[in-house]
Amino acid sequence: MAIEEKALGPDHADVAISLDNLAALYNSQGRHGEAEPLQKRALAILEKALGPDHPSVATSLNNLAALYDDQGRYGEAEPLHKRALAIREKALGPDHPDVATSLNNLAALYRAQGRFGKAEPLHKRALAIWEKALGPDHPSVATSLNDLGALYLKQGRYGEAEPLHKRALAIQEKALGPDHQYVATSLNNLAVLYLKQGRYGEAEHLYKRALAIDEKALGPDHPYVANSLNNLAALYQVQGRYNEAEPLQMRALAIREKALGSDHPDLATSLNNLAALFEKQGRHGEVEPLYKRALAIREKAFGSDHPDVANSLNNLAKLYQKQARYGEAEPLSKRALVIQEKFFGPDHPDLATSLNNLAVLYRAQARYGEAEPLQKRALAIREKAFGSDHPDVANSLNNLALLYQVQGRHGEAEPLHKRALAIKEKTLGPDHPDVATSLNNLTALYLKQGRYGEAEPLQERALANWEKALGPDHPDVATLLNNLAGLYLKQGRYGEAEPLFQRSLAIREKALGPDHPDYGQSLNNLAGLYLKQGRYGEAVRLLARALAIREKALGPRHPDLVKSLENYAALLRKMGRDAKAAALEARLQTIRDNQAAK
Repeated sequence: MAIEEKALGPDHADVAISLDNLAALYNSQGRHGEAEPLQKRALAILEKALGPDHPSVATSLNNLAALYDDQGRYGEAEPLHKRALAIREKALGPDHPDVATSLNNLAALYRAQGRFGKAEPLHKRALAIWEKALGPDHPSVATSLNDLGALYLKQGRYGEAEPLHKRALAIQEKALGPDHQYVATSLNNLAVLYLKQGRYGEAEHLYKRALAIDEKALGPDHPYVANSLNNLAALYQVQGRYNEAEPLQMRALAIREKALGSDHPDLATSLNNLAALFEKQGRHGEVEPLYKRALAIREKAFGSDHPDVANSLNNLAKLYQKQARYGEAEPLSKRALVIQEKFFGPDHPDLATSLNNLAVLYRAQARYGEAEPLQKRALAIREKAFGSDHPDVANSLNNLALLYQVQGRHGEAEPLHKRALAIKEKTLGPDHPDVATSLNNLTALYLKQGRYGEAEPLQERALANWEKALGPDHPDVATLLNNLAGLYLKQGRYGEAEPLFQRSLAIREKALGPDHPDYGQSLNNLAGLYLKQGRYGEAVRLLARALAIREKALGPRHPDLVKSLENYAALLRKMGRDAKAAALEARLQTIRDNQAAK
């Protein structure tokens, strides 16, 4: 570039092209602050040398807008995309492929903002232009199909998304060959759809093929390989295959750190993913530093008010909530909410997620009056953005129902649970794991009401659903076994409850390890059964072990630990071991006094 500037002068159009290329390199490295002045200088040179309405100016506008897109600066990006589109339509005509590119870019911006109604016609127009100009089997048509499919996926329109992604894949395989990197991208897109639908076997095959293509085409240490590793690991995590997920996440993290540097936003994504995996495994001591490092990277790369920063804040807040560190969780959740509302406006679906997170935090603290308006607002946002039958709407209905349920407002909770169940069955099919979640929630409501006859078939159906979708050894299956056993316990069906409690315990020990709090919960539940049967010697050993696990994993003031202390002390009283019981009761009183003081 220095040679060009010296030979041609600092305001030559070729210098602008070199500036654009260098800016693109910096942008790919996450060096947005260095890229922006180069992009702006390139644009100024081209406007001066070629005039404000030249197609090359449109290209430079598009590049600067893309830089803003990557940083989430959508308000600054939108007028640039619109101006680039207007220039191209005027200079090249409404049916030129470059016009389609501008339409597609503007549509992608609207999609990111949750403005789906504005995005769809632009994506469709871009697709029509490319099909007419380039023919139905051109790789650019495949790109357009993938983008429209991504829009439908975001809206929960899975039936419309699938044929688009399949057609895109077929076009790219035919035009580029089965081992091209763009084919890997299409495979990943289709796999994401299958993952959303609970079609895990089909998703895994596609993810593995995409990974193999990326490794062959780009080498084992390319950032795109890290993307494919991350996708496959995410699938394994959903399936409870944590031991298979971990080395993939670790390898993705290492690739990104080596290729992109220690401050790149993609590295923050890997740190978040690995932290989420450790959280599932109950490795809470390892989780917090990863979330904090991801947050620091994102704040440095994007500034303090970016949606990715809000995502990291929410992750850290949810961790603190699970650990009953409510005072630390609340300001993080509130800050995330403020960022997203400022950034996206009051009606964006991502804002609904932050509203929901804060509401769940309030629910955990029994601050029901504060939680309810947040849950209702989240539901209204999702219904407006997605329509009444979207899976995210079902999740909001479920959360509001759970809030009513914990308050004993069972008559208000039941129709919400039923509506959530109906939406999931309609959109995801009757065998999707999310349907089992809704069945389980409705079961819990019926149990609270003593409606055991209605609860049992729902719980059994949920269990069968998860066993089929996730396999018999998934931790979520253990949860449902535990719940069904609890139902039998309430009915005095001890002989039927015990093998379910024991199977749940065995699954959790194998999948999560003997120090996971969920394993402690299973020990506690089995001990509860033994207590009902007067098997005090067996119960006391299980309660002691559950107490030790919870104290180590959750900390000395967690509500689950308090429950274990209560149960253990009560049993010791029954067994006449009054001195030890009194020591536990004194400890309990200290915890309660400290909580009251706060």
